[in-house]
Amino acid sequence: MLTVDFSRFPIAPGDRVLDLGCGAGRHAFECYRRGARVVALDRNGEEIREVVRWFAAMEEAGEAPAGADASALQGDALALPFPDASFDVVIVSEVMEHIPDDKGVLAEMVRVLKPGGRIAVTVPRYGPEKVCWALSDAYHQVEGGHIRIYRADELLGKIREAGLRPYGTHHAHALHSPYWWLKCAFGVDNDRALPVRAYHKLLVWDIMKKPLATRVAEQALNPLMGKSFVAYATKPQLPRLPEAGTP
Repeated sequence: MLTVDFSRFPIAPGDRVLDLGCGAGRHAFECYRRGARVVALDRNGEEIREVVRWFAAMEEAGEAPAGADASALQGDALALPFPDASFDVVIVSEVMEHIPDDKGVLAEMVRVLKPGGRIAVTVPRYGPEKVCWALSDAYHQVEGGHIRIYRADELLGKIREAGLRPYGTHHAHALHSPYWWLKCAFGVDNDRALPVRAYHKLLVWDIMKKPLATRVAEQALNPLMGKSFVAYATKPQLPRLPEAGTP
């Protein structure tokens, strides 16, 4: 299940991509399939080891084109182990709501992004997330849980303050908002409640089969109740220096 829309955020073969806070690797895998040179980074070592296994399986199955490359490593989003201007593309999906120093994360992303490079940032959307917080403290009051809820204009303001230029936004995963409302209402750790189990089966069916009816429904509902807010931005090109002898 991808949150970044790669029709709005295209990846070219050979692009060097950083998936920051990659989690299970969903966006990293898609970039790899598109021919990118991918680095997946997360603080969770167990997830990184699983991502490494999936990269190897994809290579063995021939899922990535010639020239594509992928690696995964454990690391800190506030101290990225890369030189300045290392990547053409940075993706940070459902990460910033977990980190106290979100401005520090943005600064690190800008540092490692090449001038002219592009970034995709996704966070839980304000309205659906407020419902989850109202229904359940356990949803967010856990170690490593969500510590803030972003309004769209707040996130875009921070992106601009970091020196980036936003160029597009949208919402995603409307069908997932009711699932999390049910989870919060019946207990976030209670997967046995009938409404939760029934809705989960619907989501799995939708993800696996991608029927036209639910695809159309989600597209129509995304502006109203999409679970995620997605923003795209570019890092400005450096100004050209005057040639020697030019006033």
